[in-house]
Amino acid sequence: MTRYDDPTEIADRVARRPGPLLVGLDVDGVLAPIVDHADDAVLLAGMGAAVSAVAALDDVFVAVVSGRSLAGLAQFGFGDDVEMIGSHGMETRHRPMEPLSDHERRVLADLDAAAVVAANRAGAGAWVERKPASVVLHVRQADDTSGAIALLELAEVTRRLEGATVKAGSGVLEAFARHTDKGTALTALASALGAATTVFLGDDLTDEEAFAHLSTDDVAIKVGDADTIAPHRLRDPGAVLTFLQALPTTRTPG
Repeated sequence: MTRYDDPTEIADRVARRPGPLLVGLDVDGVLAPIVDHADDAVLLAGMGAAVSAVAALDDVFVAVVSGRSLAGLAQFGFGDDVEMIGSHGMETRHRPMEPLSDHERRVLADLDAAAVVAANRAGAGAWVERKPASVVLHVRQADDTSGAIALLELAEVTRRLEGATVKAGSGVLEAFARHTDKGTALTALASALGAATTVFLGDDLTDEEAFAHLSTDDVAIKVGDADTIAPHRLRDPGAVLTFLQALPTTRTPG
């Protein structure tokens, strides 16, 4: 049976950690409930205000660290006080992504073509999302069997392309023309900000990469019941909301 932590108790523990604090947040499954189509996702009621309140605290930085592109994150309306890291670390709000090389552009074109074939293989409900350096096959709304086969086929094609990599998620597979991961981006931001403690909340397989980059002085929090290396766990976005709302009660707003 999965054991969940009390969100208020974790908030109190985080609030007592040495500052500056960097609070990193995935979006889908953490701030917004998972939905069948990414375009339909919305923040849980009250979540936007809670994120802004934490970002206003003295000695606290907040960063959204998502697999979504920056364009895909725009629908959530995060304010300028929240750092934005998209495409698993390749894009940030204040630093443009380095242009793809000729080889990377060719790989991305091959991945796009393969993703279209895989989506057709999966059938009705499957679709392809395009990002600056990757393509994502979504099969959450497709037939379970044909969708699973399509994901496997796209993964196999990707592994045969020089320089290409894949990241699996829940009902999705992202194929990259350039390697990236959330953990590298999160630790680079923490270093740039001079953060003494990094807190990260994530729910998906790609968030495990971020957890793996954290030290024993940091705080890793898994959202949901999937396997994880994180020592702490919250049940769902509702528990995340309680956690975020509790932080301002123990730290002084700037």
